[in-house]
Amino acid sequence: MNDLEELVQAAVADFAAAGTPAQLEDAKARYTGKSGRVTELLKGMAALSAEEKKTRGAAINETKRYIESALTERRQALAEAQLEAQLRAEALDVTLPGRQAGQGGLHPVSRTLERIEQIFGSMGFDVADGPEIETDWYSFTALNNPENHPARSMQDTFYVDMQDEAGRPLCLRPHTSPMQVRYARQHAATHAATDPLPEIRVIAPGRTYRVDSDATHSPMFHQCEGLWIGENVSFKDLKAVFSDFFRTFFETDDLQLRFRPSFFPFTEPSAEVDIAFAQGPLKGRWLEVAGSGQVHPNVVRNFGLDPERYIGFAFGMGPDRLTMLRYGVNDLRLFFDGDLRFLSQFQ
Repeated sequence: MNDLEELVQAAVADFAAAGTPAQLEDAKARYTGKSGRVTELLKGMAALSAEEKKTRGAAINETKRYIESALTERRQALAEAQLEAQLRAEALDVTLPGRQAGQGGLHPVSRTLERIEQIFGSMGFDVADGPEIETDWYSFTALNNPENHPARSMQDTFYVDMQDEAGRPLCLRPHTSPMQVRYARQHAATHAATDPLPEIRVIAPGRTYRVDSDATHSPMFHQCEGLWIGENVSFKDLKAVFSDFFRTFFETDDLQLRFRPSFFPFTEPSAEVDIAFAQGPLKGRWLEVAGSGQVHPNVVRNFGLDPERYIGFAFGMGPDRLTMLRYGVNDLRLFFDGDLRFLSQFQ
Protein backbone atom coordinates (compact mmCIF):
# COMPACT_ATOMS: atom_id res chain seq x y z
CA MET A 1 0.00 0.00 0.00
CA ASN A 2 1.54 3.32 -1.06
CA ASP A 3 1.43 6.58 0.82
CA LEU A 4 -1.54 7.98 -1.19
CA GLU A 5 -3.73 4.94 -0.43
CA GLU A 6 -2.85 5.30 3.25
CA LEU A 7 -3.74 9.00 3.05
CA VAL A 8 -7.18 8.19 1.60
CA GLN A 9 -7.89 5.60 4.27
CA ALA A 10 -6.77 7.98 7.03
CA ALA A 11 -9.03 10.72 5.69
CA VAL A 12 -12.06 8.39 5.40
CA ALA A 13 -11.46 7.20 8.98
CA ASP A 14 -11.18 10.77 10.32
CA PHE A 15 -14.33 11.82 8.45
CA ALA A 16 -16.23 8.84 9.85
CA ALA A 17 -15.08 9.71 13.38
CA ALA A 18 -16.44 13.27 13.08
CA GLY A 19 -19.78 13.35 14.95
CA THR A 20 -20.74 16.95 14.12
CA PRO A 21 -20.45 19.25 11.08
CA ALA A 22 -17.88 21.35 12.97
CA GLN A 23 -15.70 18.32 13.68
CA LEU A 24 -15.99 17.29 10.04
CA GLU A 25 -14.78 20.70 8.87
CA ASP A 26 -11.78 20.41 11.22
CA ALA A 27 -10.93 17.03 9.69
CA LYS A 28 -11.30 18.47 6.16
CA ALA A 29 -8.79 21.21 6.99
CA ARG A 30 -6.21 18.58 7.97
CA TYR A 31 -6.33 17.13 4.44
CA THR A 32 -7.45 19.68 1.87
CA GLY A 33 -6.97 22.94 3.77
CA LYS A 34 -4.23 25.48 3.03
CA SER A 35 -1.81 23.57 5.23
CA GLY A 36 -3.42 20.16 4.72
CA ARG A 37 -1.61 16.98 3.82
CA VAL A 38 -2.85 16.93 0.20
CA THR A 39 -1.86 20.56 -0.23
CA GLU A 40 1.65 19.80 1.10
CA LEU A 41 1.99 16.93 -1.38
CA LEU A 42 1.14 19.27 -4.24
CA LYS A 43 3.68 21.81 -3.02
CA GLY A 44 6.37 19.07 -2.89
CA MET A 45 6.06 18.42 -6.61
CA ALA A 46 8.25 21.43 -7.33
CA ALA A 47 11.36 19.29 -6.69
CA LEU A 48 10.32 16.59 -9.18
CA SER A 49 11.28 16.28 -12.81
CA ALA A 50 8.83 17.08 -15.55
CA GLU A 51 8.15 13.39 -16.23
CA GLU A 52 7.65 12.60 -12.52
CA LYS A 53 5.32 15.58 -12.15
CA LYS A 54 2.89 14.14 -14.69
CA THR A 55 2.64 10.78 -12.96
CA ARG A 56 2.75 12.06 -9.37
CA GLY A 57 0.39 14.96 -10.08
CA ALA A 58 -2.26 12.71 -11.60
CA ALA A 59 -2.06 10.34 -8.60
CA ILE A 60 -2.33 13.21 -6.07
CA ASN A 61 -5.34 14.72 -7.91
CA GLU A 62 -7.06 11.31 -7.95
CA THR A 63 -6.38 11.02 -4.20
CA LYS A 64 -7.84 14.48 -3.66
CA ARG A 65 -11.03 13.50 -5.55
CA TYR A 66 -11.44 10.39 -3.37
CA ILE A 67 -10.99 12.46 -0.21
CA GLU A 68 -13.46 15.14 -1.38
CA SER A 69 -15.99 12.46 -2.36
CA ALA A 70 -15.70 10.87 1.08
CA LEU A 71 -16.09 14.32 2.64
CA THR A 72 -19.32 14.99 0.66
CA GLU A 73 -20.76 11.60 1.64
CA ARG A 74 -20.03 12.24 5.32
CA ARG A 75 -21.56 15.70 5.14
CA GLN A 76 -24.73 14.22 3.66
CA ALA A 77 -24.81 11.49 6.31
CA LEU A 78 -24.47 14.02 9.13
CA ALA A 79 -27.24 16.23 7.64
CA GLU A 80 -29.59 13.25 7.34
CA ALA A 81 -28.82 12.15 10.89
CA GLN A 82 -29.49 15.68 12.18
CA LEU A 83 -32.81 15.84 10.30
CA GLU A 84 -33.86 12.44 11.60
CA ALA A 85 -33.07 13.50 15.19
CA GLN A 86 -35.09 16.68 14.72
CA LEU A 87 -38.05 14.75 13.33
CA ARG A 88 -37.92 12.35 16.28
CA ALA A 89 -37.84 15.28 18.72
CA GLU A 90 -40.73 17.03 16.99
CA ALA A 91 -42.77 13.95 16.27
CA LEU A 92 -46.55 14.37 16.24
CA ASP A 93 -48.97 11.78 17.49
CA VAL A 94 -51.51 11.84 14.67
CA THR A 95 -53.87 9.65 16.73
CA LEU A 96 -54.47 12.45 19.24
CA PRO A 97 -57.73 14.42 18.90
CA GLY A 98 -57.39 17.77 17.17
CA ARG A 99 -56.92 20.93 19.17
CA GLN A 100 -59.70 23.36 18.42
CA ALA A 101 -59.35 27.10 18.79
CA GLY A 102 -61.28 28.44 21.75
CA GLN A 103 -64.50 30.21 20.91
CA GLY A 104 -65.09 33.72 22.19
CA GLY A 105 -68.34 35.11 23.51
CA LEU A 106 -70.09 38.26 24.55
CA HIS A 107 -68.84 40.22 27.54
CA PRO A 108 -71.32 39.94 30.46
CA VAL A 109 -72.06 43.68 30.27
CA SER A 110 -72.70 43.35 26.53
CA ARG A 111 -75.12 40.53 27.33
CA THR A 112 -76.91 42.85 29.74
CA LEU A 113 -77.07 45.68 27.18
CA GLU A 114 -78.55 43.31 24.60
CA ARG A 115 -81.08 42.09 27.15
CA ILE A 116 -82.08 45.66 28.04
CA GLU A 117 -82.54 46.57 24.38
CA GLN A 118 -84.64 43.46 23.73
CA ILE A 119 -86.94 44.05 26.70
CA PHE A 120 -87.51 47.74 25.99
CA GLY A 121 -87.81 46.98 22.29
CA SER A 122 -90.74 44.69 23.11
CA MET A 123 -92.38 47.71 24.79
CA GLY A 124 -92.00 49.88 21.71
CA PHE A 125 -88.82 51.79 22.62
CA ASP A 126 -86.27 52.78 19.98
CA VAL A 127 -82.53 52.64 20.66
CA ALA A 128 -80.58 55.89 20.26
CA ASP A 129 -76.87 56.30 19.63
CA GLY A 130 -74.68 59.38 19.84
CA PRO A 131 -71.14 60.76 20.22
CA GLU A 132 -69.05 59.98 23.28
CA ILE A 133 -67.42 63.42 23.13
CA GLU A 134 -70.23 65.87 23.84
CA THR A 135 -70.79 69.60 24.14
CA ASP A 136 -71.36 71.23 27.48
CA TRP A 137 -74.80 72.32 26.23
CA TYR A 138 -76.07 68.81 25.51
CA SER A 139 -74.40 67.36 28.62
CA PHE A 140 -75.61 69.94 31.13
CA THR A 141 -77.40 73.08 29.94
CA ALA A 142 -80.10 71.31 27.92
CA LEU A 143 -80.76 69.11 30.98
CA ASN A 144 -81.48 72.08 33.25
CA ASN A 145 -78.13 71.94 35.07
CA PRO A 146 -77.21 75.42 36.36
CA GLU A 147 -73.76 76.88 35.72
CA ASN A 148 -72.62 76.20 39.30
CA HIS A 149 -73.77 72.55 39.38
CA PRO A 150 -71.05 70.31 40.94
CA ALA A 151 -71.21 67.87 38.03
CA ARG A 152 -69.64 70.53 35.81
CA SER A 153 -66.44 70.60 37.88
CA MET A 154 -63.25 68.86 36.78
CA GLN A 155 -63.63 66.47 39.76
CA ASP A 156 -66.56 64.69 38.12
CA THR A 157 -66.28 65.32 34.39
CA PHE A 158 -63.46 64.64 31.93
CA TYR A 159 -63.18 67.80 29.84
CA VAL A 160 -61.48 67.76 26.43
CA ASP A 161 -59.08 70.51 25.41
CA MET A 162 -61.25 71.37 22.41
CA GLN A 163 -64.37 73.34 21.54
CA ASP A 164 -67.21 72.88 19.09
CA GLU A 165 -68.04 75.25 16.20
CA ALA A 166 -69.95 77.55 18.55
CA GLY A 167 -67.02 77.80 20.98
CA ARG A 168 -68.67 75.59 23.59
CA PRO A 169 -66.44 73.33 25.73
CA LEU A 170 -66.36 69.60 25.00
CA CYS A 171 -66.24 66.71 27.45
CA LEU A 172 -66.44 62.93 27.58
CA ARG A 173 -70.14 62.44 28.13
CA PRO A 174 -70.84 61.89 31.86
CA HIS A 175 -74.20 60.24 31.08
CA THR A 176 -76.19 59.21 28.03
CA SER A 177 -78.92 61.84 28.54
CA PRO A 178 -77.45 63.97 25.70
CA MET A 179 -78.56 61.21 23.34
CA GLN A 180 -82.12 61.69 24.60
CA VAL A 181 -81.93 65.40 23.83
CA ARG A 182 -80.53 64.78 20.35
CA TYR A 183 -83.14 62.13 19.61
CA ALA A 184 -86.05 64.25 20.89
CA ARG A 185 -84.94 67.36 18.95
CA GLN A 186 -84.55 65.33 15.75
CA HIS A 187 -87.92 63.68 16.37
CA ALA A 188 -89.60 67.07 16.86
CA ALA A 189 -88.00 68.46 13.68
CA THR A 190 -88.88 65.39 11.62
CA HIS A 191 -92.54 65.44 12.68
CA ALA A 192 -92.95 69.22 12.88
CA ALA A 193 -95.91 69.09 10.46
CA THR A 194 -97.62 66.29 12.42
CA ASP A 195 -100.22 67.20 15.04
CA PRO A 196 -100.20 65.76 17.55
CA LEU A 197 -96.53 64.80 17.60
CA PRO A 198 -95.98 61.00 17.70
CA GLU A 199 -94.90 59.79 21.11
CA ILE A 200 -91.21 59.61 21.88
CA ARG A 201 -90.13 56.27 23.30
CA VAL A 202 -86.40 55.76 23.34
CA ILE A 203 -83.57 54.27 25.39
CA ALA A 204 -79.98 55.46 25.11
CA PRO A 205 -77.45 52.82 26.20
CA GLY A 206 -73.71 53.41 25.93
CA ARG A 207 -70.36 54.14 27.53
CA THR A 208 -69.98 57.12 29.86
CA TYR A 209 -67.05 58.66 31.75
CA ARG A 210 -66.57 60.22 35.18
CA VAL A 211 -63.62 60.82 37.50
CA ASP A 212 -64.32 57.95 39.87
CA SER A 213 -62.80 54.54 40.59
CA ASP A 214 -63.44 51.96 43.32
CA ALA A 215 -65.10 48.55 43.79
CA THR A 216 -68.48 49.93 42.64
CA HIS A 217 -67.33 52.72 40.30
CA SER A 218 -65.17 52.90 37.19
CA PRO A 219 -63.87 55.91 35.20
CA MET A 220 -65.51 54.30 32.19
CA PHE A 221 -68.86 52.68 32.80
CA HIS A 222 -72.16 52.03 31.04
CA GLN A 223 -75.47 53.76 31.39
CA CYS A 224 -78.90 53.36 29.89
CA GLU A 225 -81.17 56.37 29.88
CA GLY A 226 -84.81 56.14 28.88
CA LEU A 227 -87.44 58.65 27.76
CA TRP A 228 -91.18 58.50 27.10
CA ILE A 229 -92.86 61.74 26.03
CA GLY A 230 -96.44 62.20 24.90
CA GLU A 231 -99.59 64.14 25.61
CA ASN A 232 -100.69 61.94 28.50
CA VAL A 233 -97.72 60.03 29.95
CA SER A 234 -97.69 59.83 33.75
CA PHE A 235 -95.88 58.33 36.71
CA LYS A 236 -98.31 55.42 36.46
CA ASP A 237 -96.74 54.54 33.10
CA LEU A 238 -93.27 54.84 34.63
CA LYS A 239 -94.16 52.37 37.38
CA ALA A 240 -95.68 49.95 34.86
CA VAL A 241 -92.62 50.10 32.61
CA PHE A 242 -90.18 49.55 35.46
CA SER A 243 -92.23 46.74 37.01
CA ASP A 244 -92.36 44.91 33.71
CA PHE A 245 -88.70 45.54 32.91
CA PHE A 246 -87.13 44.40 36.19
CA ARG A 247 -89.32 41.32 36.55
CA THR A 248 -88.45 40.32 32.98
CA PHE A 249 -84.75 41.15 33.34
CA PHE A 250 -84.30 39.11 36.54
CA GLU A 251 -86.78 36.45 35.41
CA THR A 252 -88.84 36.52 38.59
CA ASP A 253 -92.18 37.83 39.76
CA ASP A 254 -91.02 37.69 43.40
CA LEU A 255 -89.61 41.19 43.25
CA GLN A 256 -90.75 44.43 44.86
CA LEU A 257 -90.27 47.98 43.57
CA ARG A 258 -90.00 51.11 45.68
CA PHE A 259 -89.94 54.73 44.54
CA ARG A 260 -88.16 57.11 46.93
CA PRO A 261 -88.47 60.91 46.53
CA SER A 262 -85.21 62.42 45.30
CA PHE A 263 -83.88 65.38 43.32
CA PHE A 264 -82.48 65.63 39.79
CA PRO A 265 -82.23 68.94 37.90
CA PHE A 266 -83.77 67.41 34.75
CA THR A 267 -86.89 65.88 36.37
CA GLU A 268 -89.61 67.20 38.67
CA PRO A 269 -90.79 65.34 40.67
CA SER A 270 -87.91 62.87 40.92
CA ALA A 271 -87.56 59.44 42.46
CA GLU A 272 -84.92 56.82 43.12
CA VAL A 273 -85.99 53.28 42.20
CA ASP A 274 -85.18 50.40 44.56
CA ILE A 275 -85.86 46.70 44.18
CA ALA A 276 -85.98 43.88 46.73
CA PHE A 277 -85.83 40.15 45.97
CA ALA A 278 -88.03 37.67 47.79
CA GLN A 279 -85.52 34.84 47.29
CA GLY A 280 -81.76 34.37 47.02
CA PRO A 281 -78.71 35.82 48.80
CA LEU A 282 -80.05 39.39 48.51
CA LYS A 283 -83.45 38.50 49.95
CA GLY A 284 -85.11 41.37 51.79
CA ARG A 285 -82.46 44.00 50.97
CA TRP A 286 -83.51 47.15 49.15
CA LEU A 287 -81.10 47.84 46.29
CA GLU A 288 -80.96 51.12 44.39
CA VAL A 289 -81.07 50.39 40.65
CA ALA A 290 -82.25 53.55 38.85
CA GLY A 291 -83.14 57.21 39.01
CA SER A 292 -86.30 58.56 37.43
CA GLY A 293 -88.84 61.34 37.31
CA GLN A 294 -91.24 63.47 35.34
CA VAL A 295 -89.26 65.42 32.70
CA HIS A 296 -88.72 69.02 33.81
CA PRO A 297 -90.58 71.63 31.68
CA ASN A 298 -87.29 73.37 30.85
CA VAL A 299 -85.90 70.12 29.45
CA VAL A 300 -89.07 69.51 27.43
CA ARG A 301 -88.65 73.01 26.03
CA ASN A 302 -85.04 72.21 25.10
CA PHE A 303 -86.39 69.17 23.25
CA GLY A 304 -88.17 71.65 20.99
CA LEU A 305 -91.59 70.76 22.45
CA ASP A 306 -94.30 72.68 24.27
CA PRO A 307 -94.17 71.68 27.98
CA GLU A 308 -97.78 72.79 28.38
CA ARG A 309 -98.84 70.09 25.97
CA TYR A 310 -96.26 67.33 26.12
CA ILE A 311 -95.28 65.51 29.28
CA GLY A 312 -93.47 62.32 30.15
CA PHE A 313 -90.84 60.61 32.24
CA ALA A 314 -87.13 59.88 32.01
CA PHE A 315 -84.97 57.37 33.82
CA GLY A 316 -81.39 56.22 34.05
CA MET A 317 -79.91 52.91 35.15
CA GLY A 318 -76.48 51.30 35.26
CA PRO A 319 -76.14 48.15 33.14
CA ASP A 320 -72.89 47.37 34.97
CA ARG A 321 -74.72 47.30 38.31
CA LEU A 322 -77.54 45.21 36.85
CA THR A 323 -74.90 42.76 35.58
CA MET A 324 -73.38 42.55 39.06
CA LEU A 325 -76.78 41.79 40.57
CA ARG A 326 -77.72 39.27 37.89
CA TYR A 327 -74.48 37.26 38.18
CA GLY A 328 -73.62 37.84 41.85
CA VAL A 329 -70.41 39.83 41.22
CA ASN A 330 -69.34 42.18 44.03
CA ASP A 331 -66.51 44.13 42.36
CA LEU A 332 -67.24 46.20 39.26
CA ARG A 333 -63.56 46.32 38.28
CA LEU A 334 -63.56 42.60 37.45
CA PHE A 335 -65.61 43.35 34.33
CA PHE A 336 -62.89 45.61 32.92
CA ASP A 337 -59.67 43.83 33.98
CA GLY A 338 -59.75 41.59 30.90
CA ASP A 339 -59.03 38.41 32.92
CA LEU A 340 -60.24 35.50 30.77
CA ARG A 341 -60.49 33.26 33.82
CA PHE A 342 -63.24 35.53 35.08
CA LEU A 343 -64.92 36.40 31.79
CA SER A 344 -65.04 32.81 30.49
CA GLN A 345 -67.46 31.88 33.29
CA PHE A 346 -70.21 33.79 31.50
CA GLN A 347 -69.87 32.03 28.13
